[in-house]
Amino acid sequence: MRIVVKIGTSTLAHAAGRLNIRRTEELVKVLSDLKNAGNQLILVSSGAIGMGVGRLNLPGRPADMPTKQAAAAVGQCELMYAYDRLFGQYNHTVAQLLLTGEDVRFPHRRQNFVNAMERLLELNALPIVNENDAVATDEVGESTTIGENDTLAAIVAECVGADLLILLSDIDGLYTADPRKDEHAALIPEVGEITPEMWARAGDPGSALGTGGMHTKLKAAEIAMACGCDMIIANGRRPELLYDIAAGRPAGTRFVGRRGQA
Repeated sequence: MRIVVKIGTSTLAHAAGRLNIRRTEELVKVLSDLKNAGNQLILVSSGAIGMGVGRLNLPGRPADMPTKQAAAAVGQCELMYAYDRLFGQYNHTVAQLLLTGEDVRFPHRRQNFVNAMERLLELNALPIVNENDAVATDEVGESTTIGENDTLAAIVAECVGADLLILLSDIDGLYTADPRKDEHAALIPEVGEITPEMWARAGDPGSALGTGGMHTKLKAAEIAMACGCDMIIANGRRPELLYDIAAGRPAGTRFVGRRGQA
């Protein structure tokens, strides 16, 4: 399969922003094994700003844009160094692609991105995609950003014709209510249609270092489902779940792509 895996900041980093070494190593090991099995993998990885916060010893996620940009620039180096080192242990070559909103909105730039991705996959490289947070800002009144990586991952899945999109987060999937507030909340194993009630329950962003939440995941699901790609929300704290997902076994919440309409 051609699989896009989005890794959230809460999966990669501790609360202070430093790399969660144990979890990241486990995640890379599983992803490398899935790639060895013949799957084409693309990572959409958050974590640049969060890791920059840790590297620069900042007290938390910056509020001002220049410091966010600086943290992203520093953290992206940290992030790719970690991926290059860890995937390299399993003889996999990684490639970095940093995008802005214009790169996916303008047809010719979008095609350039698709061409690069297809060639990297042909060469058996593992593309790692992130938004270029060091330069993509809306401060000048232009819509240059994608905003968060759940949406970016869905756009990447759409661009490359992925079979499956997996969003690894700090939650097990979509629930009937907020499980952090309601002990009776139940996991929804499969979604064929996103309803107004789901949007109403989506709530606010979760972690202090990240920018996403269930609302952004539903937005990503809409994009993926419309182009015929299944999407799964699963808990990134359990990397071994990726084996179940790749094998088609139940895990997290699966949003079923509308293949007949794609």
